[in-house]
Amino acid sequence: MTTTWEPALSVRQVLTLERVLAGEPEVVAGAGQLDRLVRWVHVAEAADVGVMLSGGEMVLTTGVLLAGDESAQAEYIRSLHRAEAAAVVLGLGRAFPAAPEVMRRAAERCGLPMVVLHRPFPFAELTEEVQSRLVRRKFAAVSLSESVRTALTGLITAGAPLQRLLDEVAQHSACPVVVTNLAHRVLATAGERPAVDDVLRDWERISRQAGGSEGDGWIRAELGGRGERWGQIVLCGHRGDTATGRLLADRAAEALVLHRMLGGNSACTWEEQSAQSLLTDLVSGVVPARQLLPRARAAGLPVNRRTFVPLVVRDGDPAQLDRVLRMLGLPGIVAELADSATAVLLSLARDQDATVLAANFATRLRSEAPGTIVAAADPRAGWDDVPAGLREARHVAEAVADALDLPAVVRLRDVHLRGLVRLLRDDPHVQSFAERELDGLLGDPQEDLLAVLRTYLATGRNKSRTAQLHHVSRPALYRRLEAIQARLGVDLDDFEQAASVHIALLAHDAQQG
Repeated sequence: MTTTWEPALSVRQVLTLERVLAGEPEVVAGAGQLDRLVRWVHVAEAADVGVMLSGGEMVLTTGVLLAGDESAQAEYIRSLHRAEAAAVVLGLGRAFPAAPEVMRRAAERCGLPMVVLHRPFPFAELTEEVQSRLVRRKFAAVSLSESVRTALTGLITAGAPLQRLLDEVAQHSACPVVVTNLAHRVLATAGERPAVDDVLRDWERISRQAGGSEGDGWIRAELGGRGERWGQIVLCGHRGDTATGRLLADRAAEALVLHRMLGGNSACTWEEQSAQSLLTDLVSGVVPARQLLPRARAAGLPVNRRTFVPLVVRDGDPAQLDRVLRMLGLPGIVAELADSATAVLLSLARDQDATVLAANFATRLRSEAPGTIVAAADPRAGWDDVPAGLREARHVAEAVADALDLPAVVRLRDVHLRGLVRLLRDDPHVQSFAERELDGLLGDPQEDLLAVLRTYLATGRNKSRTAQLHHVSRPALYRRLEAIQARLGVDLDDFEQAASVHIALLAHDAQQG
């Protein structure tokens, strides 16, 4: 990717220079065009100066060759306009003691800024001042470009994630940075959180309308390669000059394309990372849900007047879950959490049956992947309740990881005692209780009596079912149960003693993950 960045000062900036102010400048025409960029300063008295220009010059003249010829004066201004000069500065003196009306009117019609200097002023001083500033800006631009490129390349070489690169870009640009796909869906952001949230709050509208003008500080650079576009990076509200913003955006785009190529990433992967970041923040509760709402909306999740269904799937493939959502036409986002758990947040219309649609999703998923467990919290009518719902669904998924005969969608009411024990698993008293109750079986490598005990209690002390599941005869099972009772010193036919052992076993399993 090549950069056409050139350093420049605006006409307005030139007129505020101390040396220029000494000449008492007055803008007599084209006052609405003072933000034009000055690429160079050119001193010329020739009437046909326009043919010598290449665009962007501020032309300084005394007009000595134009005095007395109004047609030449008008043509002089028109030639500067055709050459796309930035402005014309006329030093008043013997040739023109006041601003010539013909030149003023012509400049106003062309929209060319025309400035007169009321005090004698050495043009060489203005030229020296502006040229030196432009040269310094050019070297500063080269330095900035290399600094940004070096920093980003170093991060890529070190294997830094996408977010770290964007944080670096945001630090250099001092404004929110947003990466989107071609549908304007936000894939990643960086910058000060309040400023980013302000940008995302109405992203769909401003990204397509107000965000289209670089004059508003919205600088875009396309992401892609080999003739294929797959996204863009946007500097939102960059307060520096446009040229610097373009440089930063171009350098950032180069780095992101390189990051994708070297890391084997794709735009889809970035979308997954965006969903994972959002759902992880929701589950953790570290960031208030209200602050995450702009990110959810910008990521394409419908949030207005919706019913949210928090789901957590154990042993499910995120890509498969996402495919099932699309197949069923269910709006939602999917993100992999820890411990083989994947969060799914459905966003349904208020008139849709959340229970039925969640069951349809679970049934379709389990038909493709029979070993998955789909846990759900009750539907949430408000966004602020979503974090608690996701945590509840995760708790349910953990509590039923090894339970038998589960419904298609498992809810809190289905986990009973197992769920309570899971919540209390880190309590030292519970840990001590489990160790004490199961001491005779723990750490025994000879026989898998603990597994038999687990099945026996999970089936409601059904000996036939336990024998069947362990592929042993009933007499063999009886011998194992007798060994278990002897080691634990309990009578499993006694309900209270069996319940105590069952609770201890649930706590042990919860502690072991």
